[in-house]
Amino acid sequence: MDFELSREHEDFRRVVRDFAAERIAPHVAQWDKDHHFPVDVVRAMGDLGLFGLTAPEEYGGSDADFTSLCLAIEELGRVDQSIGITLEAGVGLGINPIQTFGTTEQKERWLPDLVAGRALAGFGLTEPGAGSDAGATATKAVLDGDTWVVDGAKQFITNSGSEITSLVTVTARTGTREDGRPEISAIVVPAGTPGFVAEAGYDKLGWHISDTHALSFSGVRVPADHLLGDRGRGYAQFLATLDDGRVAIAALAVGLIEACLEQCVRYAGERQTFGGPIGRKQGVAFQIADLKVMADASRALTYQAAAMKDAGITGQRFKQAASVAKLYSSEAAVTATRVATQVFGGYGFMEEYPVARFYRDAKILEIGEGTSEVQRMLIARSLGLPVE
Repeated sequence: MDFELSREHEDFRRVVRDFAAERIAPHVAQWDKDHHFPVDVVRAMGDLGLFGLTAPEEYGGSDADFTSLCLAIEELGRVDQSIGITLEAGVGLGINPIQTFGTTEQKERWLPDLVAGRALAGFGLTEPGAGSDAGATATKAVLDGDTWVVDGAKQFITNSGSEITSLVTVTARTGTREDGRPEISAIVVPAGTPGFVAEAGYDKLGWHISDTHALSFSGVRVPADHLLGDRGRGYAQFLATLDDGRVAIAALAVGLIEACLEQCVRYAGERQTFGGPIGRKQGVAFQIADLKVMADASRALTYQAAAMKDAGITGQRFKQAASVAKLYSSEAAVTATRVATQVFGGYGFMEEYPVARFYRDAKILEIGEGTSEVQRMLIARSLGLPVE
């Protein structure tokens, strides 16, 4: 298995990097300050083909490899994490469940607009009382004739309440299994369905540009054919979706580490103190050297896992690689933003410098799509340890 990037991959990286520099970088500080979700940029990302990278050509996609998607997420994340997560969630949590588990009719109905970036989709798993313990899902769906009736609530759902959100796939209890555990299924709820409400956007520590909402469902009725995949397989489908998502989050973290490294190298060469640039001081230079190690190690783990996905390697081996990449890269990103803020000193605490935004945005990487604690548990289990 070879996880060296091809010339085509590097050419594609430059395309996305140029797009981010031209369409995102000049405006991102103001968008962050205003908590503005730039729908026009999302649509431009669609025009560039970013949402359709891994989708089949028959639905308007490029049928490209997973590594290409990770490259796009990394490059967007170098400029802004909110824009990067918009793509990551739009594909990984919005498109992929339908692409992987949907019927032909469901794919034909929903994928073209999602793949083209004309619409966004969310995935509703987390609830007020069910985060890492997704089996504690309380949202219920009852089959009434040929209609599912959904009642419950979800929280922290990305891309779920924007003006171009077309649907949210939600997990819900649809019965009880023979072993007494809840039967959890996935159901597609189109935006605008009566009783489905996206609450006001959160006032978040970071990811100010990202569209994130709590959702409520009160007597929401959708056709029976909106069941995604087999009944009772919603939890398993979600876990499979998360494996890919963890690698994509790692790619987002790689972009953030690289941004910190670039900013620190530039600043350490320009900032003068005690008669010379601060980069001549070991206390500064050695920290920046550590950033280089973090960037290279995170990138190697991330693109090795992506290459495994592209090579068709599944099961425990891929799950372990995804968790290792996500754990290391996300925690390295948090450390990298702390180092960058320290290198910038007082300026690093000012919002006029991007490292302040980087610092705020980093923490969620250790939480979203599986916390660091969950990753350590999964890795330990993959080693044969009976950890709970």
